[in-house]
Amino acid sequence: MTKQKNLIKKNLVEKSLIEEDLIERQLIRRSVLYHSPKIGAKASIESRDIESRDIESRDIDPKNIEPPNIESKELEFILEEPLSINIQGKTYSMIMRTPGDEKAHAAGFCLAEGVVDHPDDIADIALCDIDESNVAAVMLTPERLKKVSDLLNRNGFVSQTSCGICGREIIEDLTQILNPVPEQLTISSWQAIEIVERMDDVQKLKKRCQATHAALIFDRERQLLSSAEDVGRHNALDKAIGKLFLGNTLHQAAIALISSRASYEMIQKCARAGIEIVLSLSSPTALACDLCESLGMTLAAVKENGLFIFTMPDRIL
Repeated sequence: MTKQKNLIKKNLVEKSLIEEDLIERQLIRRSVLYHSPKIGAKASIESRDIESRDIESRDIDPKNIEPPNIESKELEFILEEPLSINIQGKTYSMIMRTPGDEKAHAAGFCLAEGVVDHPDDIADIALCDIDESNVAAVMLTPERLKKVSDLLNRNGFVSQTSCGICGREIIEDLTQILNPVPEQLTISSWQAIEIVERMDDVQKLKKRCQATHAALIFDRERQLLSSAEDVGRHNALDKAIGKLFLGNTLHQAAIALISSRASYEMIQKCARAGIEIVLSLSSPTALACDLCESLGMTLAAVKENGLFIFTMPDRIL
């Protein structure tokens, strides 16, 4: 028993070190100039009550504005690099994303697009430069390739889920790859709020750069299954779902928490993963609500003034 506990502890330490190393590779430090404007004593408004953009609108005499304090600060910036997702040797989509979790990203993306339905549909996902690659080469099994050949060969095809649906095939065409989700889950409003409160626990990148989105996936017992951060909201969700997809545990996914607004393509990704409840930190689009209604998904947002349930409210009591 002691050996087993030591092994578990060792594995946790190694996992933590790997995560810390990845975070360091996802950030870059740069010096910036920081201006701190001040309002002179003759002004009737204290400096903390005014923003620089409001100075002119408040009729403040420029003579009462002291020169700003200017200092150099070193800040951390999130990296943003292209990832080419190639399928059968051809570029399918080019995505701007935060480096890391490339295989999970490609797998989650392919699932959302309808390129694959099951991990066994993928023969291989290869990275050109092992762990620091800007190309993810996806190879499908012969059986799957035959089923999706029309999708891959579509003239002028543009990715369905990476950055909105403008300029694509009509929505009715896109929803052909979506199925209604099961109705097996209910949670309380307090449990929904509790899930949202766990967002900060996984946003290690955001705490350092204030510039990332996050996605968390939970099971029916509200246990965290996977999470991901990325400069792009679609990417974070693809990565979180892709981790479970490659690990053959996506069937456990029931609840998704996203830091961004719930738009049509975010709901499409969750629907492809069989997720019943989507919680967000921002209001959804009307089209996202329509899609959730049609698929039987519960869509809700937790804000400072409470919980808003937009569709299928019976799952949240």
